[in-house]
Amino acid sequence: MYNSAVLALLILIFAVVLSRAIRIIPQASAGIVERLGRYHRTLGAGLVIIIPFIDRLRPLLDMRERVVSFPPQPVITEDNLVVSIDTVIYFQVTDPKSALYEIEDFIQGIEQLTVTTLRNVVGGLDLEAALTSRDSINAALRGVLDDATGKWGVRVNRVEIKAIDPPPSVQESMEKQMRAERDKRAAILTAEGEKQSQILTAEGARQAEILRAEGDAQAAVLRANGEAAAIKLVFDAVHAANPDEKVLAYQYLQQLPAIANGSASKIWVIPAELSGGVEQIMKAFKSK
Repeated sequence: MYNSAVLALLILIFAVVLSRAIRIIPQASAGIVERLGRYHRTLGAGLVIIIPFIDRLRPLLDMRERVVSFPPQPVITEDNLVVSIDTVIYFQVTDPKSALYEIEDFIQGIEQLTVTTLRNVVGGLDLEAALTSRDSINAALRGVLDDATGKWGVRVNRVEIKAIDPPPSVQESMEKQMRAERDKRAAILTAEGEKQSQILTAEGARQAEILRAEGDAQAAVLRANGEAAAIKLVFDAVHAANPDEKVLAYQYLQQLPAIANGSASKIWVIPAELSGGVEQIMKAFKSK
């Protein structure tokens, strides 16, 4: 009975010692082993064995990149305006020993250092420059944080400013200015559209007048060509018939009444070639 109790006690002690000696460290984590209160070694992922009651495994550190969003911080600009800046920090533990022993809480240290750096950087800019210089502010923050956190075993990979909020009164003024700019651009676009419409209308009217004038000119030319052709045909027909002076004079006398119609004063011009023919016709009528 006594031996059984001793054996059970020994088995229990062995199980406790074994459970304290064997540890499993997950992937992307690191552990610090202290021996008798002093740093002994850094453990990576996998199955590890430590000496119970002599070695102590400190809480594991996450070696993955971490994203921390800090609360918005009030910052005074160079033109004495208080803006609220919201930042996001991307960092990663690169040296577990330094992250554990060089600073008590490296996340809090990064936050306080971010606030201080923001006030220094934005304090040298006016509101307009702060709103339009996010990239330069991010670069300045990253440079300062990376230098300061290097001794903590932490690398700052990226710093992003999520928002820069001016005071409510300034926001209202900026909104009014943006509305005025939008209204101005809309009015300019409307005026440009009306101007182009008027130009196109005037250009269309001008082209129509030009086409109308060209049409009238072509019609006049065609009429003149037609009349010239008709006159030429008559002239050719007359010459082809080879009439004598009496016939021409007779035709001329037949046209005189038509020429005389109308109230306007007229000057009659009788060709010299026809005067002889007219006299012969008159003599013929008298002889009858």
